[in-house]
Amino acid sequence: MRLLRGLLLCVGAAACSQDRQPWAFTTVSPEAAEDTAPEGPMWREPLRGPHRPNLVRFVAIGDAGEGNADQYAVAAAIAEVCANLSAPEAPGCDFVLYLGDNFYQVGVEGVDDPQFQSKFELPYAGLDLPFYPVLGNHDYGTGSLEAEKAEAQVAYTRRSTKWTLPARHYHFPAAHAHFLALDTNAAMLVDVWGDRSQEQTLREGLAAATADGAVWRVAYGHHPYKSNGPHGNAGAYEGQDWAPIVNGAGVQELFEAQLCGQVDLYLAGHDHSRQWLAPACGVQLAVSGAGAKTTGFVDRGHPSSFAASTPGFVWVELDEARLTARFYDREGVEEHVEVVEKAGG
Repeated sequence: MRLLRGLLLCVGAAACSQDRQPWAFTTVSPEAAEDTAPEGPMWREPLRGPHRPNLVRFVAIGDAGEGNADQYAVAAAIAEVCANLSAPEAPGCDFVLYLGDNFYQVGVEGVDDPQFQSKFELPYAGLDLPFYPVLGNHDYGTGSLEAEKAEAQVAYTRRSTKWTLPARHYHFPAAHAHFLALDTNAAMLVDVWGDRSQEQTLREGLAAATADGAVWRVAYGHHPYKSNGPHGNAGAYEGQDWAPIVNGAGVQELFEAQLCGQVDLYLAGHDHSRQWLAPACGVQLAVSGAGAKTTGFVDRGHPSSFAASTPGFVWVELDEARLTARFYDREGVEEHVEVVEKAGG
């Protein structure tokens, strides 16, 4: 409801969209770029095993930006699991998908904000992996409307050796897979901000996946499409399908217009739990938002084969014929395994 309170300040005021133009979704703003000297790379390739090019392994974790004991514990568990899963033919983990709400409660103030150290660099110091974040509602500050705070996270890519957020929404290949990184907060506010460039990013990403012959297409964002948590399902977040914008209708619209039947897996956070849900419109669905704190469950009417309200993460392997997802708790104990055969594989 923070988003609704912030939007009430904009009701009837055209300046709410105009004041935040132009929206530089595909590159860091010039002002932010100048603030990051000396410049580092804006992109880091996923790590790759030398022997099996068609094997991708990654961790997905969200809602972790607390700097608390649970965040440190989950980070240590990821390091242990990745090391134990290492094999001669491939590294145990190639990269981490970071699912938003990266800095509680109201994002960062700029690229020099100490939260980048206390809530990211220090907790994950033991993980020598690229992180590919997306933005959550808390990353946009009070009322989820402060675009400059999101831009600071993009700009920080030039400061960090592992943080890789080249734009607010983007896509990238990894071996035989293609990944689509969404800004679901922008999707919720598309009619307020008047910027639909994310739709073009998705079209370009899906076209690139087709051109590359990608076997797997994985989309990820902060807000879920379906979830049996307090936030729940897009289009009826908080169980309130009547509330404009905050009900997540923009996320639902984006998902159903461009992802249904087009991607194999969608990973999200927002609800602070771990869930493997029944597929919807041809897409496998998972929630992994228990990186630093947890909430319970609310029956939103969507079946699931696994649900845990304890801190932890999900590890995913994509080979040429199957997807394997393993859920781990904060101690690195495996709790559930899900295997999905590739259609036509």
